[in-house]
Amino acid sequence: MHKYQVGDVVKTRKPHPCGGDTWEIMRTGVDFRIKCQKCNRVLLLPRPKFEKSVKAVVSSVEDA
Repeated sequence: MHKYQVGDVVKTRKPHPCGGDTWEIMRTGVDFRIKCQKCNRVLLLPRPKFEKSVKAVVSSVEDA
């Protein structure tokens, strides 16, 4: 299980309608607030839905 942190960039299984599939995590907890890297749209997702939709972690705060 991966611990997600604010500032991590994740790749999702399905692309956003704008065509982007990378998202920056803005808030963690019971709900996740994520921002599309292509169109800057912000979504609020419940944790189970977010964890199911994540395909990979592109960049992590720990790496920087």
